[in-house]
Amino acid sequence: MDMGNQHASITALQEIQRKVKDTEKKVSTFSGLSNDPEYKKLENALLRHLFDIESIDTDGKGHILQARKRATEETERILKELENNANHPCRLEIENIFKEAQRLVAQQMTPFFGGGKGIPEEFEEGIQNILMRLTQVKTEGKSSLRKARYRTLTKVLCVQEILENCLKKTILSLPLSTEAHPSVSKINSVMCEVNKTRWSLIRLLVGVNDHETYRHLSCVLSGLMADLDALDVSGHTEVRNYRKEVVEEINGLLKYLDEEEEAQMTSSYDLAQNQSIIKIEELRKRMKEIKSVVLERFHNLSDIHMGTKSELQGLIAQLDEVSAGRNPCIREARRRAVVEVQAVIMYIDLREALERRQHAGDQLNTEHASHAAVWRVLSNLSELQKDVLSFDGKRADKNYMILEELITKQLLALDAIDSQGDECTKAARKQAVKFANNILSYLDMKTDEWEY
Repeated sequence: MDMGNQHASITALQEIQRKVKDTEKKVSTFSGLSNDPEYKKLENALLRHLFDIESIDTDGKGHILQARKRATEETERILKELENNANHPCRLEIENIFKEAQRLVAQQMTPFFGGGKGIPEEFEEGIQNILMRLTQVKTEGKSSLRKARYRTLTKVLCVQEILENCLKKTILSLPLSTEAHPSVSKINSVMCEVNKTRWSLIRLLVGVNDHETYRHLSCVLSGLMADLDALDVSGHTEVRNYRKEVVEEINGLLKYLDEEEEAQMTSSYDLAQNQSIIKIEELRKRMKEIKSVVLERFHNLSDIHMGTKSELQGLIAQLDEVSAGRNPCIREARRRAVVEVQAVIMYIDLREALERRQHAGDQLNTEHASHAAVWRVLSNLSELQKDVLSFDGKRADKNYMILEELITKQLLALDAIDSQGDECTKAARKQAVKFANNILSYLDMKTDEWEY
């Protein structure tokens, strides 16, 4: 169609669709819930676009009617996507975990704010448990879920670090007498305000402070910094050092405010672009190449096991050097990569032991019967571990259930072995049980669909 002669209704539809596309970009990364103001804003925008589309006059022309229908369906699809983002089970799981963090902080804030010494051990364990559970929430590759998890992790990590820092110094420390210098009284006053702001920030981070905003706290801290900068403490080293400590306190709190702003940026939660994750994936790729060679030559590993094991151990060393910073998702990705490498090493070790046993010859004639029974189970476990290393399915797959059942049967077989007091058998059976459980744990980890 000649654009110069395009029907006015088609032009109007295209303009509305352009606005719908702009709204869709915001919907795709919306990480909130249905009661968030941003949700209502996006919902109202899409409903307004729908109304505008329906208001387009088709002038009785079929092609305009079809174009309007397509525009309506596309806008309704985006509206449904917004609803799904806000009510996705994983998004609700993130929110429920965050509510636990809120309750935990609320329970501990009063005694700590009132001058209590130290943070209870159960509180530290509770925060760690919350962080670990957050890292295990599945994101299904959705930007909205990755953003929600990242923002929640950022808030809880900030709370953890602020409270940990409180243990390293005396709160409301007033190290100098006001007689030392006229400025000391003002610095003391600023320090008191800094401590009040610290607790306001903690409550704000976990969403139990409805009377403050990040912007207001930033203004308060910046104002306190300006007050300190205006003081003349030249020639008084002790007073200058005291002011420096308070300035560092303020800068530390401002850092957390900056992190909250960063958490809203797309680049911050897209861990696929993170350099540590990229390094971990490079090492995992090499591990998979080695694993492929090992599984192909499982009948005779004696020719390759020494160099292979050395390289695998080198991969673990390189993984240990990968910086995770304070991000538990990166730490979890690194931990899983280490477990993958260790699983291959464990397989090589057992295959090597079984090969040595095959060449033992007459030495096995004097072996206790129960000890030989343990080794038969280990031989079976070696075959099963090969299948587990090769497995690349999901828990709902039939092969997963078969593998799980077969490994469990080997555990039952070990349990049925009577050591008859033979210490060597007891030790071997204990190791075999541990080996079988490790295989089950590895199979479980491979199929839990976790992703950063």
